[in-house]
This record gives sequence, structure tokens and C-alpha cells, in this order.
Amino acid sequence: MNQATLTPHRLESGRPIRLADLATEGKQFHPDREAAEAEFRSLRDELSDWQERLYAEGRPKLLVVLQAMDAGGKDGTIRNVFKGVNPQGIQVTSFKVPSKEELAHDFLWRIHKAMPGNGMIGVFNRSHYEDVLVVRVHHLVPEAVWRPRYEQINHFEQLLAETGTTILKFYLHISREEQRQRFQARLDDPTKHWKFSFEDLEKRKLWDDYMAAIEEMLNQTTTPWAPWHVIPADQKWYRNLAVTRAIVQSLRDLNPQYPPPEKDLTGLIVE
Repeated sequence: MNQATLTPHRLESGRPIRLADLATEGKQFHPDREAAEAEFRSLRDELSDWQERLYAEGRPKLLVVLQAMDAGGKDGTIRNVFKGVNPQGIQVTSFKVPSKEELAHDFLWRIHKAMPGNGMIGVFNRSHYEDVLVVRVHHLVPEAVWRPRYEQINHFEQLLAETGTTILKFYLHISREEQRQRFQARLDDPTKHWKFSFEDLEKRKLWDDYMAAIEEMLNQTTTPWAPWHVIPADQKWYRNLAVTRAIVQSLRDLNPQYPPPEKDLTGLIVE
């Protein structure tokens, strides 16, 4: 399987992006769910092996950024894709409403603090991109404040890339109808009521505004060093496969290796 097959949803820097033209249905990319799930399990095992090598080598760093509308599948992606990965080598950060301390600093301060160290995989559940999405749609700051953030983010990510961090950014693209069904499923299942928020319904009313903000985010911050992947996410099984394909391909490209022993271990016997 070639790289183009593994990463068909990666956007190209400089090419205009129209979000409405990008698929939310994964079935058109892989019509056989059973085969897709088998491939996903195989790739997930490979991911676990690569992560162990990455941690052992202790040099490269991998950052996985997940953005989506509410009910878009960020939690499910993390839970499924990274199942079986050594928890010592992965760090998951969920970015909520900024605290008073965080608001007292620039918007990237809390992001930089959460970046993965050498040999680590960092996973962001939401990210610095909330500061060009939520703040824009809900008018939390004026445009004169949020618009320069595109360029600031690009420079920040370029710094990360130049200092050894591979950046993978995924927008999990679901349809408005799929979101409706997922919200209703939460309401219909008492064990999922804790996931439901009336605030989600208020945000849903602003769907078109969010789509416009997301589209501009993708256009402004798809760079050669940190391109976006727009993942068709209406089918969870395809979403999991597509994200895992891209992560595994990046790890193959990094090709981390187990480090050699500090001393020759030939003939050494433990008594």
C-alpha cells in the first residue's frame, strides 16, 4: 500500500479548500467495513510497536491534534486508536475553557506547556485552534485579536517542527445529520446522559458559522510542516482506520530504532 493510499485526506498547502466539497462519508473510500476493521487492528498493532521504538530511542516527538464539532468523535478516536499503546510513552491533553492563570498569558502558553517531550506521543483533544474557532463564532474577542492568530500559530508550529516535533492535525468531519443522531443517541441512553450538554444545542444553532470558521482555519493553517487531514468521520470504523493509517505512515517515515547498549553485552550472564 503506497503513501497516497494511506493518507488520502491530507490537505495541500496553498490549494484552496472548500469544506462543503470534502466528504463526511467514509464508505466511498473503503466500502468493506469488515476488511477495514481488520486492517485497522493490524495497523494498531504496528502503531504499538513503533511507539515502543519511539520511546526507547528517546529523540523524535509526535504531536497528534484532534479537532471536531461536538460529538465529532475526538474521545472515541483516542480511545480506539491508542488502545494497547504503552501509557508511559503517550500524553493526552484535553483543553477546556481557559483558567484565570491561562488567560493571564498569551493563548499559546498553555499549549507550549503541554507539548510532548523527546520520545513521546502527545495527543491534543481540542487545541490552540479553539482560539480561532470558539472565540470567533461566539465573539469572545474582536477580529483584530483572533485574525493574527493564524500567522502566530503557523510560526509556532514551524518552531516545533524545526526542533524535532512531527505534527499531525486531524479535523474529524461529520455531517450535521450525523451530529443530530449522535446527540439523540446520548439522550436515549441514560448511561450517556453525562455526555450531553444543553450548550451543545446552542452551538448546533451556529453550525454554519462554525463551518465558515473551520474552513478558514484549514485554509490559513495548512502548511508544509503541519498540514491538516480532513477525515470523513460519519462512520466511526473508517475514521479510526484513516487516522491510524496517517499516524503509522508518519512513524514509518520517522523510523525510530532501539538504541544500542552502552557497553558490549556479548557473553554477559546474570548470576
